[in-house]
Amino acid sequence: MDDGKLNQTLLDIYARLFHRYGPQHWWPAREPFEVIVGAILTQSTAWTNVEKAIASLRASGNLSAGAIRRLSGTELAGLIRSCGYYNVKAKRLKSFVEWLGERYSDNLDAMFSNSIGELRRELLTIYGIGEETADSIMLYAGDKPVFVIDAYTRRILDRLGLTPAEKSYAACQKLFMMNLPPEAALFNEYHALLVHLGKDACRKSPRCAVCCLSENKPVKPGDKFPCSRLA
Repeated sequence: MDDGKLNQTLLDIYARLFHRYGPQHWWPAREPFEVIVGAILTQSTAWTNVEKAIASLRASGNLSAGAIRRLSGTELAGLIRSCGYYNVKAKRLKSFVEWLGERYSDNLDAMFSNSIGELRRELLTIYGIGEETADSIMLYAGDKPVFVIDAYTRRILDRLGLTPAEKSYAACQKLFMMNLPPEAALFNEYHALLVHLGKDACRKSPRCAVCCLSENKPVKPGDKFPCSRLA
């Protein structure tokens, strides 16, 4: 598929998703540090569990980098217990705030003043922060135009027949970032809509008959997914 057609296909998918689900309002009007904490804690758990952990940190007066640094690992793990894997996540969160204090004196504006490439390289040096988490931090907390790739996005791309030959995180990300306007608001909303689709219709066992990308046409034996007609 040439770049012009791919650009239009991706915009068409976005329009269909937005028409079906509306604006998702991911992390609206929240402090950047809270968003970062959420991005680290949300790994391998439901967002409702993360909200409980963040509420626990806030209620105890520990929703800041300095406060988290002062907590012991055991104390922090107890406060975020609801999000699962709490001992591992406490270590990851402690690693981030230690780095933030040493590197930027807890100044997030200074941290986000870096270029996307430089900040991404720095974030990936921190224990427990991989590509998806680093990009989530930059997009949702830093308002930087970086497209986040997750399991839902990969599944949807595969069923659309749009997965790049290389299939790597970087290749999937490039597919979006090279063929869409470089706008943080668009990337934010698009990723959130893909997650909604992945939870609603494009599940592991797909519900193609109710999917806005498949034109309500059921899958026939031996057919590709109906949504592949978009590509």
